[in-house]
Amino acid sequence: DHMRASIDSSAHVYVMTEVDMTRIMNYVNKEGDSFYSKEGFSLTYTPFIIKACVKALASYPEMNASIDENDIIYHKNINIGLAVAVDKGLMVPVIDSCEELNFLGLCRKVRDLATRTRNKQLIPDELQGSTFSISNFGVFNVTMGTPIINQPNVGILGVGAVKKRPVVIETNEGDTIGIKNMMILSLGFDHRIIDGAGGSQFVEMIRENIEKINLENLF
Repeated sequence: DHMRASIDSSAHVYVMTEVDMTRIMNYVNKEGDSFYSKEGFSLTYTPFIIKACVKALASYPEMNASIDENDIIYHKNINIGLAVAVDKGLMVPVIDSCEELNFLGLCRKVRDLATRTRNKQLIPDELQGSTFSISNFGVFNVTMGTPIINQPNVGILGVGAVKKRPVVIETNEGDTIGIKNMMILSLGFDHRIIDGAGGSQFVEMIRENIEKINLENLF
């Protein structure tokens, strides 16, 4: 019913872009064992994506807004709803005030919420108050999708699987073909408040934030 209501109320528009995840994938492969020995769980791509989104949302406050009848409400905090698959359905627990968390804090929050969601240990308040949502269907090896906006949000990011692809690499000596670890991001947004230019610029900023993330000072 919640998804049906979203289709009926929001003017859904989608834009997609490809992201080079090679640097992040190499980093995870290199530091994964050390991270696991310290934290007791695996380092995944999700916190990198959330961090990139939070930085972009700070620059595009209209994407962190909601619509209440005829009013646009701009939210002070960035609360990310993270879609988690459960038996016979989907739940969207919320990470509150992501702008106040460092990278390690995001890693721990993602792990905690995902674990407790699948174990049915969430409290109702943890499923409310999101200002932007992320749906990572890439964990099921899906390349690309068009997720439905989680009301009352005006935007949702769909994250596809990271897959090796031949791509054109520009060098000073000319173009060449190389193998890169690529991922497709799909941004769904409400056209009542976000126009095509704004949505395109937002997802482009997320792409840039992911590809240029400072891996030397994450922790």
